Amino acid sequence: MSSPRASTASTVQDCWDCMLPGPPSRNNFGSADLSPSGLLAFPSGSSISVLDARSMQLIVTLPMPPPTQASSSTSSLSPFVTSVRWTPLPLRRDLLSTEPSSSHLLLAAGDRQGRIALLDLRLKSPVLWFDSDSSSSKLAIQDLAWVQARPDSYLLASISGLSSLSLYNSSTGRCFWRYDAAPEILSCIRRDPFDSRHFCVIGLKGFLLSVTVLGETEDDVVIKELQIRTDCSELLKLERDLAGGVAGNSSSASAAFPLYAARLAFSPQWRHILFVTFPRELVVFDLQYEAPLFSATLPRGCGKFLDVLPDPNHEYLYCAHLDGKLSTWRRKEREQVHIMCSMEELIPSIGTSVPSPLLLALVISQSDSTLQNVSKLYSDVPHSPFPDVDFDNPFDFCDEPLLVSKTHLISISDDGKIWDWLLTAEGAEDNPKDDTNLDISEVPVPGTNTNILVSATGGLDMEASKQTGRSRPSNSTVSHADISLKISLVGQLQLLSSAVTMLAVPSPSSTATLGRGGNYPVVAVPLVALGTQSGTIDVVDVSANAVAASFSVHNGTVRGLRWLGNSRLVSFSYSQVSEKSGGFINRLIVTCVRSGLNRPFRVLQKPERAPIRALRASSSGRYLLILLRDAPVEVWAMTKTPIMLRSLALPFTVLEWTLPTVPRPVQNGPAKQSSSSSNDQTSVASDGTSSPTKLSSDSKSSDGSQDDTSESFAFALANGALGVFEVHGRRIRDFRPKWPSSSFVSSDGLITAMAYRLPHVVMGDRSGNIRWWDITTGHSSSFNTHREGIRRIKFSPVVPGDRSRGRVAVLFYDNTFSVFDLDSPDPLANSLLQPQFPGTLVLELDWLPLRTDKNDPLLLCIAGADSSFRLVEINIIDKKLGHTHQPRSIKERFRPMPLCSPILLPIPHALALRVILQLGVKPSWFNTSSTTLDKRPHLIPGTPKSNEDLRSYMIDLPPVGDPVVPELLLKVLEPYRKEGCILDDERAKLYAKVVTNGCSVRFAFAAAIFGEPSEALFWLQLPRALNHLMNKLVNKSPQKAPVSASVPELDDASMLSRITSKGKSVSGTEKKDAMNQGQLRLMAFEQEDLWANASERIPWHEKLEGEEAIQNRVHELVSVGNLESAVSLLLSTPPESNYFSANALRAVALSSAVSKSLLELAVKPTWSGLTGHYLGLIFFVL
Repeated sequence: MSSPRASTASTVQDCWDCMLPGPPSRNNFGSADLSPSGLLAFPSGSSISVLDARSMQLIVTLPMPPPTQASSSTSSLSPFVTSVRWTPLPLRRDLLSTEPSSSHLLLAAGDRQGRIALLDLRLKSPVLWFDSDSSSSKLAIQDLAWVQARPDSYLLASISGLSSLSLYNSSTGRCFWRYDAAPEILSCIRRDPFDSRHFCVIGLKGFLLSVTVLGETEDDVVIKELQIRTDCSELLKLERDLAGGVAGNSSSASAAFPLYAARLAFSPQWRHILFVTFPRELVVFDLQYEAPLFSATLPRGCGKFLDVLPDPNHEYLYCAHLDGKLSTWRRKEREQVHIMCSMEELIPSIGTSVPSPLLLALVISQSDSTLQNVSKLYSDVPHSPFPDVDFDNPFDFCDEPLLVSKTHLISISDDGKIWDWLLTAEGAEDNPKDDTNLDISEVPVPGTNTNILVSATGGLDMEASKQTGRSRPSNSTVSHADISLKISLVGQLQLLSSAVTMLAVPSPSSTATLGRGGNYPVVAVPLVALGTQSGTIDVVDVSANAVAASFSVHNGTVRGLRWLGNSRLVSFSYSQVSEKSGGFINRLIVTCVRSGLNRPFRVLQKPERAPIRALRASSSGRYLLILLRDAPVEVWAMTKTPIMLRSLALPFTVLEWTLPTVPRPVQNGPAKQSSSSSNDQTSVASDGTSSPTKLSSDSKSSDGSQDDTSESFAFALANGALGVFEVHGRRIRDFRPKWPSSSFVSSDGLITAMAYRLPHVVMGDRSGNIRWWDITTGHSSSFNTHREGIRRIKFSPVVPGDRSRGRVAVLFYDNTFSVFDLDSPDPLANSLLQPQFPGTLVLELDWLPLRTDKNDPLLLCIAGADSSFRLVEINIIDKKLGHTHQPRSIKERFRPMPLCSPILLPIPHALALRVILQLGVKPSWFNTSSTTLDKRPHLIPGTPKSNEDLRSYMIDLPPVGDPVVPELLLKVLEPYRKEGCILDDERAKLYAKVVTNGCSVRFAFAAAIFGEPSEALFWLQLPRALNHLMNKLVNKSPQKAPVSASVPELDDASMLSRITSKGKSVSGTEKKDAMNQGQLRLMAFEQEDLWANASERIPWHEKLEGEEAIQNRVHELVSVGNLESAVSLLLSTPPESNYFSANALRAVALSSAVSKSLLELAVKPTWSGLTGHYLGLIFFVL
């Protein structure tokens, strides 16, 4: 192995896209954030995982960089990520700015050491570090929130430690405002959806802080301190049990009290309304009245509250509980009272481990609510040529007879699973007359000028209705008393299930190759098996960067794992019976990867004296070596029923089977021989590795001496002796290698690691020495790594044409690794030293044997101490030639289904798609000939033609501008269209329904796709706003100017009629519809809509007491026009109140606008308590 080679060097490059994070835990504080565009970000250990919430596919994993320490030469470990938050930046429209600096995919992340970074999803690295606390004790980041100070800038608000609240400038990272709430313990921070300048912070003891940011200076921050009364007895007990631990500033609410959570959420339906959850209490709080409106205590048997999520479109609250359940609360009409209407399991009891996994976080999808608004208003097209019923589409609105709403919830558990739940609300129809025999239900859509109905039919009834043309009753509504909620699991993503303890890579089977004929081994499968602490075995498909299968095999930690060929796994675990007896129960199980069946073997009736130390499986999977501590080594034949061949009573320290022999092309001419020398005290053999021709012949001769079914393994004994045994059938014999020189064996270090590939054996000892030995020639050499002891040595895979066959990866006992080229004259000088993987330590490593060409990079599998799995790409640089190898073609990651997330496209391409959707493209454009989308042509009629002008896909060419522009945009998007990566089936079908309904709905659809719900709501309400404006202009006709004086009298009379009815002029149907309007009612134009919204809020505050509450109630009654109730409320002010005189004057003024009788009623009670000044004002009013 010491023959001269061209001087080479290696470079390491981390394949970020080929990284699987470990499972999240409570050390991540249950943080998760789902962007309006459908990207879910959540921390997993010291990394951040980003996935597409619609297809449940992992997009990328971003490791948090470790903190830099000037006093240490090596970087430290990365702390746990505790909070993540997407920036609310929309898609940038500036094409002149360079990418990716103009990226809008920015994510703020905080960790356990108080660091806050702004990460760029395109760069996959931090672009800004915020100023951290300068104190010696680092404050853990509890929560983050973005606040808008100006229209063009956002500020970052963070809770650090127990009671510190800070505001940071997102451009400079400077902290310009800090607030200390001690002794309160801050837990959660949320931004107001109605006012981006306003946010609230809740504490564990009920402390509520309302903050409004008016600028970027300290004087521009306005705060208001409030208090919510709650039971804190349990919290006080926990504080006493911690024995002063709460006083430490380095802790935080989730770290000190992981089972005691307080969360808040703003209502997306009503302004100033907060939903607050304490461990066993739900509170509805009104910020305007500064008082709670409703409070409910959990019944017995219900787990503590974990989080609260309001439905964006409906009056529902979804509350997550610590025991893994989901409770749904519905608000009663005309009052702010919530009733629990369902309790569901978010951690199914079937197929889960014992104990059950923990629920860490729950998020709700905002993008679905926006698309539902588009569907409600415009998707029911009378003459649509597209079918409305699709039996194969689980997301179709027509699957249920009457689907009131659907909501996607995503839950995260600590076993590495992300669950996608579809929560549907179904109800009965209130129809006084049954005018048809068809089972057709209709939901009237509020807020529209036309009688648009969202139809939900069952089966072929809709088609029958279309053919017969029967009319449907327009007065049918949904009765909320009959609504039933159903939850179903529609998607799941499996990440690594637990902390990784073992890593196994399948080696090509030489026996299978010889059986088929030929000299080349079979192609290795791109699978890696990972053993975990929980006893599961996760099989990772590296081509898809996903967990292909997860098998629950052991009850304890997987302590050994090996492949038996390419389709079976063997693993072991052990447990100690008792500390006194010291016996152990060893469990050995063979798992079939194809069927998932687990077959135990070597089952003993009594505990054993020694536990299993390691497993070693041959590359063919036919033989297995079982190493026990202080006991003989057992040799097993791994047939269908494993059979023990014999035991070897020798003091083995390490054992390794030979890797398959890889042939090399025949090369003529001998190569020069030389020896590599090192500066250490070890001796060096005089002869090097043989020439390639000689090696090839030696390999053939050694293979020829063996039978096709025989395999050999090398070993080292405790006394330093080496040897090679050959296993043939049931016989084990000495391989009779050519021994190295006597000076090779030294007593300065015990051999702890070994790698064997014919004809070379490489060994490492606990002193950091690496030795290699050619068993056919006896040549050997060694050098010292000047590092700690060596734990693993792995040969790199070779292919025909490789310039070196001696590259090895070495894992040291300090959990660092290096890559050496033993064919180089000086392996230590030409090594790739990787003292530590960035941010984590390396537990296990092995090469991935997937190379097919000499120019392909070497891929090293890494199992990190942070429970992550990574692929490290090792590129070989040829220094003699002075250039790197030819650039290889980059292969896209295999995905089981297309990743349809337009927000991930490059900004110019994303803008092109947005323009195309706004201009209007024919639905047939979404069809593709890709083999992964065979269903697409059946959904939308029309098949694209390759020779057709791309402009023919446009509905109408723009009347202004060059018509070639749409063609250029379509050409840019053509590669994405062919791969089916534009829109998924559900959204493509929705676009096909609404594309012909005008430009406003197309603009709304495009805004919703790119995660801009506010803009989508604007476009949805724009036609109604214009209609309202035109009606006002028509009513102000110039012909009616002479009689304009009489018009106010008529308006006053109509207003008085509404006053006498106490503002309850809204019909019952409209009141019921108000429960379902959601965000559509945020923009009200008609006076009736404004009155309806105000009338809905008034009954909430009738039971509130206090002078400030009375003043706010009067304002609400006046705004709705209920002057009679306002006068009555003002007259109820007691004479000793400070507001008595002012309220009396206001009562007289308001009563004079209603009637003379009411005025007399208001004047009489006021005479006795008024002063002369107020009496003069009353006479002036009268």
